[in-house]
Amino acid sequence: MTALYLWINALMYAVFGVWCALRLEPTAQNLGYTMLSNSGRSEYLTVYGGLQWGLALVFAWLAFKPELHRTGVLVAIALYAPIVLHRTISLVRFGPVESLTKVIAGLEVLMLLAAIALWFLDRARSTA
Repeated sequence: MTALYLWINALMYAVFGVWCALRLEPTAQNLGYTMLSNSGRSEYLTVYGGLQWGLALVFAWLAFKPELHRTGVLVAIALYAPIVLHRTISLVRFGPVESLTKVIAGLEVLMLLAAIALWFLDRARSTA
């Protein structure tokens, strides 16, 4: 189950990274970036394309190595917990937001909750 979760993360980040890189303007606009300078386009492509691909590679590597599955879940918690915290603050402070932003927020919460559940399930199995 943990490997599947890690592979889902890898696939999700790979798809999102490619989508944002190949469809920079439409994805940026759907996320609320209504106008980007060339510097903004460069930053968007780097973070939403490059960083997403980097995360995809990290999660794929963690999924591929069973001895790193627990580390992978911890990486997911360390990644999603601050994202969900900041997303919650931003939704309260800046809402209402675009539909895609809400979908991504829901996915982030789901991925955090799944990682926490896997962490405690694995911990319960290892102590049983």
